[in-house]
Amino acid sequence: MPAKAKKKAAKAAKSAAPKEERTRLWLMYPPKQITQPIIWQIAQKFKVVTNVRQASVTGEIGIVCLELSGLRPEVKAAIKWLVSLGISVEPVEINVVES
Repeated sequence: MPAKAKKKAAKAAKSAAPKEERTRLWLMYPPKQITQPIIWQIAQKFKVVTNVRQASVTGEIGIVCLELSGLRPEVKAAIKWLVSLGISVEPVEINVVES
């Protein structure tokens, strides 16, 4: 195979590969899920990196700002799993200036 054809094939394969993604989400836990190690479970079940950016937990509700990083299909699967547990998942709309 000529060198030009190899480069073209490599470029096509690279563009077809799933892309890395980083997304920030607000998670709202119902009372029955507050005591469960959900974020730990995400990292065990899916090939994603979790980063808790902010959290507030009471006996009635848990609210967590979670950053998920990984390949797009893994991130999407992790979000779908969270929703299946009854956790409300919303994207973070505003980038907050970090200090």
